[in-house]
Amino acid sequence: MENRTFYNEILTEHNIHPIYKTKLINPQHSLRGVNPSCGDDITLQLNLSEDGIIEDGAFYGDGCAISQASADMMLELVIGKSAEEALKLKDTFLKMIKDKVTDEELELLEEAGALKDISHMPSRVKCAVLGWRTLEGILKDEEKKDSVSTEQM
Repeated sequence: MENRTFYNEILTEHNIHPIYKTKLINPQHSLRGVNPSCGDDITLQLNLSEDGIIEDGAFYGDGCAISQASADMMLELVIGKSAEEALKLKDTFLKMIKDKVTDEELELLEEAGALKDISHMPSRVKCAVLGWRTLEGILKDEEKKDSVSTEQM
């Protein structure tokens, strides 16, 4: 029960009072992520330093509480990290969603680890991973400006 309460509190806080749901002025990188199965639609914006550190980030758009909170938690976690570190965190998050994460790996995700139980809600997995997949799209191909879809997940 305590775990469920923690999940609800974290999810609610990041959904009602998101820190990073805004728009950056002149972002270096921007990518739209869409989940056509439920209508989640976010645009992720990032600014990276010359040496690949994520200096700033924001997202905007509409979607369910899980997609919005997950994107906010993701940005809180990856800002200040290198692109390589952010991609490793993305891999860890996806492992968690597949219920294959160790306790040590779960700790690396900080508050995003509160979404661990999404692995037991298959219809919500695409919602939780939308921001992370969009992050991956930016970091793996900084030139890409098209939408990414979660249909292939």
